[in-house]
Amino acid sequence: MVKITISGNEAGQRLDRFLRKYLRRASLGAVYKIIRKDLKVNGKRAKEDTMLAAGDELTLYMPEERLCQLTAEVKKHTALRQFKIAYEDHDILIADKPWGLLTHGDSHEKKNTLANQVCGYLQEQGEYLPSREKTFVPAPVNRLDRNTTGLVIFGKNAAALRTFTKLIRERSQIEKYYQTIVCGRLEEPLFLDERLEKNAGRNMAQIVEAGKGKEAVTWVKPLQAGARFSFVEVRILTGRTHQIRVHLANAGFPLAGDSKYGSRRENAWLKKHGITTQLLHAYKLRFARMPANFAGLSGREIEAPLPAEFLRAKKLLMTDIDERIK
Repeated sequence: MVKITISGNEAGQRLDRFLRKYLRRASLGAVYKIIRKDLKVNGKRAKEDTMLAAGDELTLYMPEERLCQLTAEVKKHTALRQFKIAYEDHDILIADKPWGLLTHGDSHEKKNTLANQVCGYLQEQGEYLPSREKTFVPAPVNRLDRNTTGLVIFGKNAAALRTFTKLIRERSQIEKYYQTIVCGRLEEPLFLDERLEKNAGRNMAQIVEAGKGKEAVTWVKPLQAGARFSFVEVRILTGRTHQIRVHLANAGFPLAGDSKYGSRRENAWLKKHGITTQLLHAYKLRFARMPANFAGLSGREIEAPLPAEFLRAKKLLMTDIDERIK
């Protein structure tokens, strides 16, 4: 018989989800069998959808040796740190993600990701010790595509992760701003409100009619307008797959270098000048009135400077500027 006390970082999740993470070497069937026959919560039988709270006591009726086998750590590769830190406090870390790095792993790359690099950094700092955590792992609140650079928020504890995930979902307290270069001369702001639907098989998104897909809202503000390309600021209210790229392409201003939604003619010219992917940078986060526990962020803006390759491309593409939009 083994007893486990639920900590604050484990609270707020279903019993079955906790056990699936904690008993990391157990099969799904074994986890549900344990819930039915070999486990009590606070001295009583519990269903798989029981929500756990801090201080709850789980009793597992199995030898300690067996528990050690099921909870044995799966050795993870420590990825070389590529990101910069734009902001960090006790609860969150805001990473500046470089080009070419996945936020999460996928079927092709599971080790060298931003999430793994941040976890490795926090382990080095002594702020995240896997041996002390039953299930919690620091994780990103928002995500960026592989070839999009800029700011990604990580929760360093469960309370912060839940709170900031909720704030991002509610859309009103954290504003997300991007900078990009689009094809064409854009002189007036755009308000784009078109629903999007994702095609997972093709890893693409498309605009669909009312009543289908998901709501997607994008604001575009021109910063510099050239005859052939324009440098713009984008704010997104929603965070749909490829939202900025699809919306701007549909508006007639595809991102320069975007191989999926861009202009073939312009992309062929850009490729000759070493620009082979879209130029999209999540450069600013603005925090409105935050909950009491995170009040220190209220009213703050966190920014990440444009990467060197973006600056090089901007200098090349915007040499024909004949008007600055204020």
